[in-house]
Amino acid sequence: QVQLVESGGGVVQPGGSLRLSCAVSGTMFRFYGMVWYRQAPGKQRELVASITSARLSNYPDSVKGRFTISRDNDKNTVYLQMNSLEPEDTAVYYCNRAGAPWSWGQGTQVTVSS
Repeated sequence: QVQLVESGGGVVQPGGSLRLSCAVSGTMFRFYGMVWYRQAPGKQRELVASITSARLSNYPDSVKGRFTISRDNDKNTVYLQMNSLEPEDTAVYYCNRAGAPWSWGQGTQVTVSS
């Protein structure tokens, strides 16, 4: 059974940075594309970053140039480096497999506030 454990969230001031981690267990992680989503209260889940098994990444315009996704296949972990954070980035952040999600983890809360 695949397990996803997100961590690294917290409270940060506008303009600050956070690095999220997602540890994946129970599967051959290196073969899959991975994505980070976020969901703010009252809003739909939004994809914020994706990375293929070949480490090709993609971002929506809302985070492009501020967020960077990466992966460490030896550690079965995918990361999301978030810089220049804005209050609009406040949400619960989740990771999952691209295209065919596994069961969701608990997510990690990111709050951007002065």
